[in-house]
Amino acid sequence: MSTWRDSLQSRAWRPYIEASLLLETRLDEDLRAAAGLSLMDYNVLLVLSECPAHRLRMGELAARMVFSPSRLTYQIKVMERRGWVLRQTSPEDRRVSYAVLTATGLEALREADRHHIATVRRLFTDDLDEDELHVLADVFTRLRSRLQGAYGPTADAPSASGQGPPTAGQGGRNG
Repeated sequence: MSTWRDSLQSRAWRPYIEASLLLETRLDEDLRAAAGLSLMDYNVLLVLSECPAHRLRMGELAARMVFSPSRLTYQIKVMERRGWVLRQTSPEDRRVSYAVLTATGLEALREADRHHIATVRRLFTDDLDEDELHVLADVFTRLRSRLQGAYGPTADAPSASGQGPPTAGQGGRNG
């Protein structure tokens, strides 16, 4: 009987988790150096730029960013100080707040975009052929849907064997 460490699942998991952490770190470092934005700043600006009226309820933005409400509040405060976003209370329900992209934030996103896209291509997509890109798009779209739908942010998703993959820190450096 094969163990997790000897399985094809493990051979897929380890390179994925290690490469994704490296990629996120390199993208963040590059954006900071080139545009003065963190990867999280960029993602908040991107999400808001795609929303009607460039605004989104804080709770929805937190869910999209996979942030706790307190983490998003901190992120928005930092971005407010830079003039990239505003936080507005809903006139209909004072308990509801919106994050709103400012003209300055949209300009910061546009200035970062060309460089960031070139970096994403160089570090990630240029090395993949069209079939591989389709597979990745399909796999990660399905995974995102499953993770957003069936399981909450802290629930463990059972696998076919009844055991989920090891988390970072279990049984070694990265899983």
